[in-house]
Amino acid sequence: MSNLSNQRKLASKVLGCGLDRVWFDPEASEEIASAITREDLRGLIEKGTIKAKPIRGVSRGRARAVDEKRKYGHRKGHGSRKGKKGARNSRKEQWVKKIRALRRRLKELRDDESLDKSVYCRLYRKAKGGEYRSVAHLESHLESEKLLIKEE
Repeated sequence: MSNLSNQRKLASKVLGCGLDRVWFDPEASEEIASAITREDLRGLIEKGTIKAKPIRGVSRGRARAVDEKRKYGHRKGHGSRKGKKGARNSRKEQWVKKIRALRRRLKELRDDESLDKSVYCRLYRKAKGGEYRSVAHLESHLESEKLLIKEE
């Protein structure tokens, strides 16, 4: 087989890609060897004897697999963390999530008449003051203080 390095170099310039992306048809090596000008190479490119291989990207397959595991809750241990606790999950966001849940639950209880309006207002203010850690904490408080109106 003849040396086609000059043709490869010219073809890469004509195609506007690197040397490694130039593809020569192995059946037409004699024809390519006889092409010595850019014009000759342009003709071969039009025929499809010389082509530019597609760009090889970086596969995201592994990244997707890791993302899937993280969504499930894996790979989030101490060794994988960078930044402070508040950088990953700010205190304000935690508060907003908690207070919305508490207020939603209080409104549900008020609407289905399990809570008196005055008790609702008092509990709403206590929730705003940060007295309850969670909806479960609020419910346990309601049970222990017997604030829910039982429906027979």
